[in-house]
Amino acid sequence: MSDRTNILNRWRCLGLAAAGILLAVASAAADPPPGMALIAAGTYTPVVRNQDDAASVAVAAFWLDARPVTNGEFLAFVRVLPQWRRSQVPPLFADGGYLTHWAGELDPGPQAPLDAPVVRVSWFAARAYAAWAGKRLPTTAEWERAAGAGFHGADGKAEPGFAAQVLGWFAAPTPAVFPAAGSGRPNFYGVRDLLDLVWEWVDDFNSAMVAGDSRGAGGNGLVCGGAAASARDPADYAAFMRAGYRSSLRANYAVANLGFRCARDAAAN
Repeated sequence: MSDRTNILNRWRCLGLAAAGILLAVASAAADPPPGMALIAAGTYTPVVRNQDDAASVAVAAFWLDARPVTNGEFLAFVRVLPQWRRSQVPPLFADGGYLTHWAGELDPGPQAPLDAPVVRVSWFAARAYAAWAGKRLPTTAEWERAAGAGFHGADGKAEPGFAAQVLGWFAAPTPAVFPAAGSGRPNFYGVRDLLDLVWEWVDDFNSAMVAGDSRGAGGNGLVCGGAAASARDPADYAAFMRAGYRSSLRANYAVANLGFRCARDAAAN
């Protein structure tokens, strides 16, 4: 065999090896993080028009937890980081309702089954959990993009009965004991319980609609009838309710039906 043939064969082998490595890397990158679903890149249209804002917001592809964080998962977090146990969190970071439904500091008990969504956690605590888990809280735009998907396509508004089902949850009372997180029907992206289990923190919750008293000279008029008049889609009452709810929160609030789920940049996987 000539030297030229040997050189060509070596280069061929090196090329095949490199291709194999690239294929393995691409395959690993395509594997979803455990328990998360990929939300495709797209746009989000805020429900309320602020002054000089764009009609829609570009949303890059991201990973989102397929279900809310559970009591069992949050228990693991407070075991490792005792500063987030209810006896040690200062009022600045969580109000008096923080984890009060748990039987003990390290015992969720019968009112908070381990597989049920954790609630009565503040934004500070949710954010700390997400960082501990190597993730983050989703933005409003990300959360709303994921929640806007129907069961059969990326646009839930196009599916008959979808809006009515979402509104039906608002009329349902908060249960004394929540069912297991993830027991709901998956949407188009494979995400469950976004619109029918608990309210959820988002990272930028306090930018939803109103900053301070918007009735003043520097406000946008986003209160009561003024906010409704500036709604881009008056028929999307559920989205307007979510925006109003977020604007009513403070970061240390711990509410009986408010939980969270985590997100991660798609490029970071």
